[in-house]
Amino acid sequence: MEIERKFIVKYLPDDLDSYPHNEISQGYISVSPVIRIRRSDDRYILTVKSTGLFCREEYEIEMSEEDFKKLSRKVEGNIISKTRYKIPLQYGLTAELDIFHDDFEGLRYVEVEFKDVETAESFEVPDFFGKDVTKETGYSNSDLSSMRKEDILPFIKKNMN
Repeated sequence: MEIERKFIVKYLPDDLDSYPHNEISQGYISVSPVIRIRRSDDRYILTVKSTGLFCREEYEIEMSEEDFKKLSRKVEGNIISKTRYKIPLQYGLTAELDIFHDDFEGLRYVEVEFKDVETAESFEVPDFFGKDVTKETGYSNSDLSSMRKEDILPFIKKNMN
């Protein structure tokens, strides 16, 4: 079970490059159900997610670069490219701060995964986190992947702080 909260980033933390980070490229073979392929540095992952915004099932399978390339031909919509920074938080939690590139340049999200709903709901939000968009539609990466090109820039401008 994946339990996570998502926020628009208010400002970037100091010394961002001192945190571990990955270059990610991902595409969606389907958005309903969510079937995603992702390259994270030199790892290749196929992910299937159930429906939901706050809690949902998630299954990940490692795959080869060759299989990733084959499945890439099946991707529909926008390719999501981003740098993900992993920032340690209190109580052993980690903020995953995504800075988007290419078509989504300027968009910044931060997500935190939790072990249970109670911890997620009582989470004290750090100052650099902005608006909570966890339960709002339109903010998932699968939503971004199916966004029309002419709607991307207005969406980014609406969500920049």
